[in-house]
Amino acid sequence: MSLTAPDRSRWPDPLAWLAAAAADRAAAGLHRTLRPRSPERGGQLDLASNDYLGLARDDRVLAAAAAALARWGAGATGSRLVTGTTELHAELEQALAGLVGTPAALVFSSGYLANLGAVTALSGPDCLIVSDAGNHASLVDACRLSRSPVTVVEHGDLDAAARALAQRSQPRAMVVLDAVNSAAGDLLPLADWHALAARFAALLVIDDAHGLGVRGAGRGSVAEAGLAAEPDVITTITLSKALGSQGGAVLGSRAVIGQLIDRARSFLFDTGLNPAAAGAALAAVRIIESEPGLAGRARARAGQLARICGVPATDGAVVPVLIGEAAAAFERSVALRERGIEVGCFRPPSVPAGTARLRLTARADLTDADLERFCQTWQAVSPS
Repeated sequence: MSLTAPDRSRWPDPLAWLAAAAADRAAAGLHRTLRPRSPERGGQLDLASNDYLGLARDDRVLAAAAAALARWGAGATGSRLVTGTTELHAELEQALAGLVGTPAALVFSSGYLANLGAVTALSGPDCLIVSDAGNHASLVDACRLSRSPVTVVEHGDLDAAARALAQRSQPRAMVVLDAVNSAAGDLLPLADWHALAARFAALLVIDDAHGLGVRGAGRGSVAEAGLAAEPDVITTITLSKALGSQGGAVLGSRAVIGQLIDRARSFLFDTGLNPAAAGAALAAVRIIESEPGLAGRARARAGQLARICGVPATDGAVVPVLIGEAAAAFERSVALRERGIEVGCFRPPSVPAGTARLRLTARADLTDADLERFCQTWQAVSPS
């Protein structure tokens, strides 16, 4: 069958809207650019990365990555269910489960994909999801992809979550939350959330990306709360923050992990985590086990950063400094960068409008000299 070519003049250029959208973002202070960094960082003091324990360039972690690269090659060569599961992946999963205290673990190629897999494979149209408003974008997207009805409650609002669970018509339910909030740094009372979920026969999915390595002598917020082995608790983590590598994992009961292996599309249809990253993460796990004081050092440095900035201490390594307007936050971050200090700048959609902030992240390997340098620079750029 032949079709007559349509008259394209009836419709606008399909890319014409991009210029206007970019101009709007720039006017609102929301334009973003990529800034490739050198390995030496040019003398910049890094208070922006998520390398909470300073393990990303630790010699032991680098050596393990190199050894895995030499033994297994550059890539996993396939999905986990074809050729992408090596003995190294299995060893890493066993080590992660042992560190946190869960019966089993399943490694994904990113923390984002771990959250997608956990939520989507364990929910569905017959499952109400109650999602905390402060959740990371990966959990938000997981809820959207789940085909479940979703109720979003204000950050930390147990009463609102209880009402949603009590009023549901669905036979199953799931509560989804971050343990340590990535933008605010606060730790939710996980024992209270577990009691709530158990009261209404709901699964509790906890993203502990910012708690692992920093809370509970490094074992994470869920372990610290004594919930890791609970069968109705599913923990998700990333390997790219305190472990200094890349990848993600879901930790929970063997039944939960079995469901993910069979049904999590972000596991089934994705190439396995590359061996170098798996080897690096495994070495980092062993370091955390042998040096539990690293977690306390990271939090202590975070407390020092908070005092310098005149803001309350948080529950992890994240130190937010509320600025308000996006443009003002960006200008302060640029002023610090120009003076050799790299900090995060969180603007919408990462945070709600009017709450743009600088996000400083502490590391266990920060020195007193680093803190003094930051103090002097902060005072120089802060409004008098």
